[in-house]
Amino acid sequence: MALMTAPHPYSELSPDCVLDALDSIGLRGDGRLLALNSYENRVYQVGIEDDKPVVAKFYRPGRWSDDAILEEHAFSQELAAAEIPAVPPLALHGRTLHHFNGFRFAVFERHGGRAPELGDPAVLEWTGRYIGRIHTVGAARPFLHRPALGIASFGHEPCEFLQANGFIPDDLKQAYAAITRQALDGVQRCYDRAGALPLLRLHGDCHGGNVLWTDAGPHFVDFDDARMGPAIQDLWMMLSGERAEQVRQMGDILAGYEDFCAFNPRQMHLVEALRTLRLIHYSAWLARRWDDPAFPVAFPWFNTQRYWQDRILELREQVALMDEPPLPI
Repeated sequence: MALMTAPHPYSELSPDCVLDALDSIGLRGDGRLLALNSYENRVYQVGIEDDKPVVAKFYRPGRWSDDAILEEHAFSQELAAAEIPAVPPLALHGRTLHHFNGFRFAVFERHGGRAPELGDPAVLEWTGRYIGRIHTVGAARPFLHRPALGIASFGHEPCEFLQANGFIPDDLKQAYAAITRQALDGVQRCYDRAGALPLLRLHGDCHGGNVLWTDAGPHFVDFDDARMGPAIQDLWMMLSGERAEQVRQMGDILAGYEDFCAFNPRQMHLVEALRTLRLIHYSAWLARRWDDPAFPVAFPWFNTQRYWQDRILELREQVALMDEPPLPI
C-alpha cells in the first residue's frame, strides 16, 4: 500500500484564503486574482474594489524567520527612500509583514515593465549605475538575520543534501561526487586568488528577470534572496554570451557602477566561482522543493538520468573555466 504523505502547506492557500487574508488588513478584493510567475513563494495580482490592483506575496512557510523577512523589507524601503527604483512592501496598519491562517504575507504596489535589453550598452550602463547606488546603501550596515553567500552554504551543504537524499542515480553517484569535489576545490582557489573582500547587503538574485524596464529606466523587484556577499554577485548574472561579449558587457556595467561605487578588480576572480556555486545550489533547491506539487509540473526534466548527466558535464566545464584568467576589465 502506498504511503500517505502530508499535503504541502501551500495546498491550504486557496483563492478564498488569499482574498480573506487581504480583507483582514482592510483590502477588499473584487474577485480578480492572477497568479504571477513565482515558485519559491506564491505571488498574486489582486484586484481591489475602487482602487488599483496590488501584488500580494505569500512567503514559503519555514524558509525565513520573521526577522529575516523584515530585514528584506527594511532594505528595500531604504533603497526607495534613497530614490533608487526598488519596490518595497506597503506599510499597512503600521506593518509590512502580516499573518493570516498560518501564512505570512506582504502587499506591494503593482509595477509593470518589460525585460531589459541587456545587449544594449546604454541599458547595461544605466543598470550598472543603479546597482552601484544599491551597493552604496547596502554597504552602510550589515544584515543581522540573513545569511551570507559562501562556499559552505551554496556549495558543500547542497552537495551533501543531494547525495544523502537519493536524488542522484546510483550509476552517477560516484561521478557526481567526484566532479563536485573538483568544482568546490576550484571555487576555493578562486576565493583564495580574490583574497579578502568586503561583504555588503545585496539584492542577491540580480538577473534580467528581476529588473523591469520602462521608459523611465529600470526598477528592481524581488529582494527575497537578499543576503550578505561580495559586490560581484549582483553584477555577474547580467553577463551572457562568449568571453569577448562578456568583457564588453562588464565594461558597460562598470562604466555606470563606478559613478557611485568603487569596484575592486580582484572580484573578477569570483565570477566563475559564483556561477559554479549557483549551479550546485540550484539543483539542491529543486530537490528540496520536490514535495511542492508546483515543482514537478514546472520542472519535469529535473531528476532524470539526462538531467544529472548534463550537470556533470556542466560542472566539468566550470572546473576548466575557473582555472582560466578572469575577465579583464
